[in-house]
Amino acid sequence: MSKIGKKVISVPVPVKVRVDGGMVFVEGPKGKLEFAHHPAMQVAFDDKAREISVNRPDNERLNRSLHGLTRTLIANMVEGVSKGFEKRLKIEGIGFQARMDKKTVELTVGFANKIKVNPPEGVTIEVPEPTVVVVKGADKQKVGQLAAEIRGVRPPEPYKGKGVRYENEVVRRKEGKAFASGGA
Repeated sequence: MSKIGKKVISVPVPVKVRVDGGMVFVEGPKGKLEFAHHPAMQVAFDDKAREISVNRPDNERLNRSLHGLTRTLIANMVEGVSKGFEKRLKIEGIGFQARMDKKTVELTVGFANKIKVNPPEGVTIEVPEPTVVVVKGADKQKVGQLAAEIRGVRPPEPYKGKGVRYENEVVRRKEGKAFASGGA
């Protein structure tokens, strides 16, 4: 049995859950999410205990792999609508910065033009400082994808460390060219 898949998901009080056929609908203070699970997985919501359980029909390889995945995706939905997800990015480099233009973020990261990044529906971007970008939302996948796209505009380079990185990301630095003495 899957260690992750057999755990039940406890649902906090403000969150509403509805399981309808092959769909799971979750609604909370941070937003609404829906998920179409694989037809082989059996998802059940116990309203009295406020728990969601995911079961698989047999021990086939596909069903074993989908069991833990389905449970984790539903658990992330419940956490997202109750607490939300957040990714923080740091911008390093002289003259490198970000600023908000309505809902769009403008990145000045050493290119001739400013790079504009629009957030998808349900995701917000904040710029508390010119060198910090915060991506927030209820959908973990969308938050992570947008943060990866912002980082991908100018990933940190290994020599000076300039670029956009996650807040706690460690960039391995390389030594520059060594001066060779002697010889012509």
